[in-house]
Amino acid sequence: MTGSPLSRGRTDHAVVVAGTSLVADPAGALYWPKHGLLAIADLHLEKGSSFAARGQLLPPYDTAVTLARLTQLVMRYAPRVVVALGDNFHDGGGPARMLNEDRAALSALQRGREWIWITGNHDPEPADGIGGAFHERFTLGALAFRHLPGNGVGEICGHLHPSARIAHRGRSVRRRCFAADETRLVMPAFGAFTGGLNIRDAAFADLFGTLKFTAHMLGDDRLYAFTARRCLPD
Repeated sequence: MTGSPLSRGRTDHAVVVAGTSLVADPAGALYWPKHGLLAIADLHLEKGSSFAARGQLLPPYDTAVTLARLTQLVMRYAPRVVVALGDNFHDGGGPARMLNEDRAALSALQRGREWIWITGNHDPEPADGIGGAFHERFTLGALAFRHLPGNGVGEICGHLHPSARIAHRGRSVRRRCFAADETRLVMPAFGAFTGGLNIRDAAFADLFGTLKFTAHMLGDDRLYAFTARRCLPD
């Protein structure tokens, strides 16, 4: 964070949810300085091997790429707690398909800190051999970390893979984003092979009930905030 050599040239992007000040990182993670908590959503580890098992070949490196990106974040923030908000693996067999080197990288990330896996719709059951603790929901202070969005104040959730599209200098730009208002925040998908759902989709209208919520679009070294009303539908 501020003063760290790894954060020079980066701009901290503050968001406030249920009166709680958080930092949204351009990599698609959320950091809570008060508790040293780092949250990521929708890793979808082993998506490549899941597709390969069904005869659809994807490059088999998604788990390694995703864990390498997560390692950079852990180095940057040195969190005491990491919360992964569900769909951590693309399917229930994902943990068993992990390569030994990827399993070792995950174990190194967990060393010396609390690691919480939130169960998701792709991986609803706890898995053996990947460390950490499993919860359907994790509550700390005014915030509740879960996978599926609901109607509670203070929700930090995943599942929807929000992305936003805007017109910029005569062309359309689409990026993953955080979708947030003062009561809840939906995190972007973190996994290397994950796509995005446009925030103008009905799923977001149903959740927020208005287009006054904000899309915090991911840039290379900062985030860009736009009201949902300004963002373009697909």
